[in-house]
Amino acid sequence: MSPTWTIFLLITGWLAVAAAMLWGLMRISRHHHPHVQPKLQTPPEKPVAGAVNAH
Repeated sequence: MSPTWTIFLLITGWLAVAAAMLWGLMRISRHHHPHVQPKLQTPPEKPVAGAVNAH
């Protein structure tokens, strides 16, 4: 086998292993990451300067 072909196969194999590991990590992290919908909250009303509170 020529040295060029050997280097090509080494690089291709390394990329295949790296892609498989990345795919696995992404799959695990997506599985364990909680999917929570944020609640829309209305902000509290700010008091107006000089306003009189009528109780």
